[in-house]
Amino acid sequence: MSCAAIIVAAGQGHRMGFDKMVALLGGKPVLQWSLDAFLQAKEVETVVVVTSEERFAQLDPGSGKPVLRVDGDCERFLSVMRGLDALSSPPDYVAVHDGARPLILPEQIDEVIRASRDEGAAALARRVTETLKKADDHGFTQCSVSRDQLWIMETPQSFRFKILQQAYQKTTSQHLDVTDDVSAAEAIGIHTKLIENPLPNLKITVAQDLTLAEAILRTRQA
Repeated sequence: MSCAAIIVAAGQGHRMGFDKMVALLGGKPVLQWSLDAFLQAKEVETVVVVTSEERFAQLDPGSGKPVLRVDGDCERFLSVMRGLDALSSPPDYVAVHDGARPLILPEQIDEVIRASRDEGAAALARRVTETLKKADDHGFTQCSVSRDQLWIMETPQSFRFKILQQAYQKTTSQHLDVTDDVSAAEAIGIHTKLIENPLPNLKITVAQDLTLAEAILRTRQA
């Protein structure tokens, strides 16, 4: 069964003050780390990078798998849809990943894709371990929130192609506000199998995240 990957890297990164996708991490751009992981993943046949021509020109797409580029849009879900439309023929499965998560490993990608073949939809996630509090409008604590069965979503998120396609068709037609692909799938009644990730998979959001990611990479190499 065929699987394509869509790496979303269309954001402007205003909070960073510079382009985080091409910021150097361990000697290569942040986005290159994500691309390399998907190029090495055994379950992935084709990769679509949703990004600008300027960013893509700074990447090494390798020569082992087809790597396509398409412009993004103003909203994440619209960028994913552009990635889906860029595929010349629909694959059986599609995995979506945020390009700003450079610490993803090829074996994690493969695990999520294999789970989506069994369940229809699967995503990498981690359990909430911190104490959670609900506060009022003025920032004063009101009560504790149980963290049982609460998860923090990560990527990749993988689906049968038809599931994600139908999910985003409904998202668009009904103007639904979704922040990830799992939320879109939930809009058509699809429940996603969560694959627990015991490893750091942080999203580069602020400049300090690059320092943390560098430290994690050095630990891995050691």
